[in-house]
Amino acid sequence: MRYKKSDISSAQIIAAAIRVLARKGYANTSLMDIAREAKMSKGAVHYHFPTKEALMGIVLSTACDAVQNRTIAAWTSGDSAFTSLRASLETLWAVRAERTDEALVVADLLAQSLYNDSLRPQLAEYYALAANQITEYLTANLFAMGVKPAINLDILPRLVLGLLDGLVMQAFVDPEVLKPDDVVDAIEALAMGLLRPPAS
Repeated sequence: MRYKKSDISSAQIIAAAIRVLARKGYANTSLMDIAREAKMSKGAVHYHFPTKEALMGIVLSTACDAVQNRTIAAWTSGDSAFTSLRASLETLWAVRAERTDEALVVADLLAQSLYNDSLRPQLAEYYALAANQITEYLTANLFAMGVKPAINLDILPRLVLGLLDGLVMQAFVDPEVLKPDDVVDAIEALAMGLLRPPAS
């Protein structure tokens, strides 16, 4: 049975880890760096998380949840299905482009997953949840109005997410190259181009 103090300490370590990873990246972060940031001993960090990998699993889950939670409300904002789609695309872009600590951690760990198999299942789950959000929105709103996908419904949300992630990496290395409105306009146009209007 866990005690409240233990839960608070774990949360403190996870928050510290996210801050350090956002600044230094996975490859340059040690458990000692995280312990210093959390104002704890390395032994205290080890007590809660015996290995860096064990801590990274929880950190990745926490960071992914934070990124996901920011997008959920956008799917129901707006006074029509189309304005909600626009608001959602704006949020999906902003949550990546604003370089929040959580978004930086997800991007860094995604890159690390090329070499670290243990990170892949959680990242796959993150993308599955994000794709499901898009699919649920389309099914409940646009498809209900008779709009249908021109391509396999499993692929459409993955294309949108792939475009967003690919473009945001370009924006990280060259911040002046992409303007948020231009990105959202383009992705909205591409997404709408992959949908068939209702049959008349």
